Amino acid sequence: MSDAIRFEDKVVVVTGAGGGIGRAHALLFARHGARVVVNDLGGSTHGEGANASAADRVVAEIREAGGTAVASHDSVTDGEKIVQAALDHFGRVDVVVNNAGILRDKTFHKMEDSDWDLVYKVHVEGAYKVTRAAWPHMREQGYGRVIFTSSTSGIYGNFGQSNYGMAKLGLYGLTRNLAIEGRKNNILVNAIAPTGGTRMTEGLIPPQVFEQLKPELVSPLVVFLGSEQCQETSGLFEVGGGWIGKVRWERSLGFGFDPKAGFDAEDVAANWKAICDFTDAAHPADNVEALREMMANLQKYAL
Repeated sequence: MSDAIRFEDKVVVVTGAGGGIGRAHALLFARHGARVVVNDLGGSTHGEGANASAADRVVAEIREAGGTAVASHDSVTDGEKIVQAALDHFGRVDVVVNNAGILRDKTFHKMEDSDWDLVYKVHVEGAYKVTRAAWPHMREQGYGRVIFTSSTSGIYGNFGQSNYGMAKLGLYGLTRNLAIEGRKNNILVNAIAPTGGTRMTEGLIPPQVFEQLKPELVSPLVVFLGSEQCQETSGLFEVGGGWIGKVRWERSLGFGFDPKAGFDAEDVAANWKAICDFTDAAHPADNVEALREMMANLQKYAL
């Protein structure tokens, strides 16, 4: 049996926590002893309007269960205000869960600039603003955990979600880079790609499956990633329906041409099968490993 995961001395910020998966995260962190900042603008799934009652209801739930929480009604694009709420009420910030999001689904040829810009603003800029505001405090205290919310729409693609997929995979790029920068200060950064039955996915998932994809089945992973026990960083995890799996990059060993002799498009075509052959594929973990085959090819033809 693993040691109990507790957060009595920790402060957790969860964005988009007024409902769905974010609400489940906030409730479970509070159940594990965390002081929680429940952030939610209270807008629609399309990013319209605002309603303070969403965050307030979750705070009331936590307090009724004996936990400690405060509400933040700010937009994630005002991330410094959300982090300041944590500092004003609790004096610190230890964990940031970037969960807030919206959908503006349209096929690319019908997409308007406003659909692209708003999705980027909420998902990417919002996550940046909240994390950037918390980062100096985490560095100073020598401890922090950051969780970004990616999506299978970014990892694998999905019809009508070019804006959403762009933003969600972009957040994993941010995850990888911040994990490198944060490690020396004990700031660990990971990303999840969750599937849950929420108002954002209602109508997109068959009803019989939707009922089984409870948001509460995502949150245990997030609470673990936010804990001291977790030493993982730069990871990407798909999670939903009681299942969790880790995703990693895979790349073929490729085909090496002589860089001195040069090659043309016809040579690429002639060796396309070898270029795309995933037999004994590589799984680069960083930029050094990513360059391994290229450097080996240079050495081969340097002789």
